[in-house]
Amino acid sequence: MIQIIKNRKISFTISAIAFLSSVLILFIYGLKPGIDFTGGTLIELSFTQERPALEDMQTAVDTLDLGAVTVQPVDEDGYLLKLRFISEDEHQALLSSLRETFTVSGEAAAESDEAPAVGGLTITDQDGNAVDSGILGITTSADGADRPAVLEERIETIGPSISSELTRKSWQAGIAVILAIVFFVAYAFRKVTKPVASWKYGITAIIALVHDVTITMGVFALLGHFYGIEIGIPFVVAMLTILGYSVNDTIVVFDRIREKLIKDGRNHFAKTVNAGVNETIPRSINTSITTLLVLFALFIFGGGSIHYFALALIIGIALGTYSSIFLASPLLVVWKNLQERK
Repeated sequence: MIQIIKNRKISFTISAIAFLSSVLILFIYGLKPGIDFTGGTLIELSFTQERPALEDMQTAVDTLDLGAVTVQPVDEDGYLLKLRFISEDEHQALLSSLRETFTVSGEAAAESDEAPAVGGLTITDQDGNAVDSGILGITTSADGADRPAVLEERIETIGPSISSELTRKSWQAGIAVILAIVFFVAYAFRKVTKPVASWKYGITAIIALVHDVTITMGVFALLGHFYGIEIGIPFVVAMLTILGYSVNDTIVVFDRIREKLIKDGRNHFAKTVNAGVNETIPRSINTSITTLLVLFALFIFGGGSIHYFALALIIGIALGTYSSIFLASPLLVVWKNLQERK
């Protein structure tokens, strides 16, 4: 049997270092908000041939007087542009300029006498020669002239009023979840009031949740500072998911402790808590591993749009498993010891 309660100072020290480091990182660097919270325009582009170098792409958009534009590679053939709110005229001017700068060579367009296929369709005139497709800005011609190579995959625009509303509602959702967890856990453990009051189970669960979420946010603050990773609504969804998963894991452990307290009595509280935690370790680890396998698959193969969403869940769920075993349960013993000293 693992002596988790007896060696709780080790896990407390590890958690304290990670938590305080994350708080310091958040204070110094802070999270880097995306357009969901700041407002602006997001444009995803792809290229019909080889994607231009990042430096060339950045230079091309910097010459358009659109303010600061962040250019990020997406998949194997695209770029993601993040910039201030732009009008439709500026949007069209941006696309026209990029399509003039980056073109498919005439030799590539006329490398065969066969008409090009666009969207699975081959377009020819009466004589069987290739003609202008007019689709997504791609122009093909029978004489092999240059044609634009830039395709717009999507565009998203969020105004300042919408972004401030999203920020406010994100905070409201987080606070509401935390309060709901405290009340639910207190109610669920209402029959176990000794030697630790039922509401303290809820507070202990919240401490574990704050630990998990803060460290995850600290990791993303580092990613934002050094790699320019921004957070948006998917990140908020990931945080709420971590809250739900972590409290579920913690309640399972607490429920086993409650069963053992009812069965074995409360005279040896620390020993009972340690036994309850040990009995739930296989279940907690197995559940987390199966969940993490799916998340790693999403992280590797899911594409850029959910890449960091999956990463946030991987970090949070791993921390949730750790905190439910090595942090939340030992804290119950700390509550009891504090009560006895009064």
